[in-house]
Amino acid sequence: MVNFSIYYLRFFNILIACLCFLNILYSYYFDLYLNVDSYFYTLLISIIPILSFFFIKKKEAKISIYTKIISVIIGYFSLPILIALPYYLSIYNITFLNAYFEAVSGFTSTGFTVFDNIKHLDESLILWRSSSQWLGGLYFLFSIILLIDIFDDNLKKTLTNYLAFNSAEILKQSLKIFIFYSLLTIIIFIILNIFDFRSFISFNLSMTLIASGGFLPVNNLESILNTQTKIIVFSFLMLVSFFSLFFFYNLLNYKKRVSKFIQEDIYLIIYLIIIVFSFFVLVDKNINFSVIFLSIASSVSNIGVSLKNSPDYLSFVFLILIIIGGSFFSTSSGLRFLKIFSLFKFSINEIISNAKPKNVFINKLWFSDKIMDNSDFYKYFLSILVFIISLVFLSSIISILGLDLENSFKLSTLTLMNTVNSHMTELNSLDFEKLGYTTKYFLILFMIIGRVELLSFLIIYKKFFFKN
Repeated sequence: MVNFSIYYLRFFNILIACLCFLNILYSYYFDLYLNVDSYFYTLLISIIPILSFFFIKKKEAKISIYTKIISVIIGYFSLPILIALPYYLSIYNITFLNAYFEAVSGFTSTGFTVFDNIKHLDESLILWRSSSQWLGGLYFLFSIILLIDIFDDNLKKTLTNYLAFNSAEILKQSLKIFIFYSLLTIIIFIILNIFDFRSFISFNLSMTLIASGGFLPVNNLESILNTQTKIIVFSFLMLVSFFSLFFFYNLLNYKKRVSKFIQEDIYLIIYLIIIVFSFFVLVDKNINFSVIFLSIASSVSNIGVSLKNSPDYLSFVFLILIIIGGSFFSTSSGLRFLKIFSLFKFSINEIISNAKPKNVFINKLWFSDKIMDNSDFYKYFLSILVFIISLVFLSSIISILGLDLENSFKLSTLTLMNTVNSHMTELNSLDFEKLGYTTKYFLILFMIIGRVELLSFLIIYKKFFFKN
């Protein structure tokens, strides 16, 4: 297991080393020497695991799913240690706990921050924050491929024809992910530049948007979204991480045989249209709808950023959208719309079948020819149950540790859904730097749980509680 974990994680060590090198070049090019030493030290430390290429060779023996799960979890705890070093070694006198908190928040694409004024930060450190999100989004997608066998066939078929992946197929799909993920980042960067965003802002935002992250290169969105056009463009770009990574590719290369690969995205389009139409009809017409649309896009994509004039009375609705989440194979979090919809349809069929026992009700989704098994629905129900238990537990702990009950509930939801606090959830004034040590420990733990829960805990529960 140790060999496989090193083999899997050292690729991301290489990426961290590359990001350190880019930050060093950036610092020297723009004469930003204040924190350049911290990237040198991080580069040297990140090279150490890479040296295992010369000493540890990957064995071809089949790796169990439990070994893969543990390797993914180890990565979520260990890689942020390297990411935390530039914060800790910087000139800003950050404690290691705060540095690690910031690193985990970035790597899990959550966006909680201990910095109260981004303008005071070195540009290279702002770039490092955005890079950590980009890296975390890529790690999340790789983890889905690595753990593809734990998902039900209906979700797996939205991604691949394979029932299981061997090492060669994992490598092929991972390379494909890396190319598309990088390409979409570049496309977002170009679009932002076309609409007159500064290049530095565009580059940071492109890494944030593709990863469903919440770090911003400025203190508030109003300073960069200063026109209606920019608000609309930014809102649509947030939706890139709401849909499947391969959605636009599959759409451009649409054939009947690949229609099942966009099945979930078709549902998401219908779901999004219904939400936007409902808000358009029901929300106060005095409110600029572009502001509402930005909050909708931010909620469904689990990014969480919003403008200051986002209406407070809709905060609970936005929380519900955050909990539902987006596509199975996207960087967004949430319980996933297709799972909730499937479970809802299954529940309705079960209720009606008891009222009309002579009728036969088939658990089959539109745009799909597959009849879903009851075991799939039990998994969906278990994932919702795990979320509720986690939410109640974390809310109780945070409340005991000093935050009021309402804010504890909101913060716990955002933590588990890896979504940043903002005006639309009425938590914009929360100061994470002033939170107690124990609170930060729990937030770190549950930010990671929120990212890996649906990838790992379900199969662990099945192993110990549903052995048959």
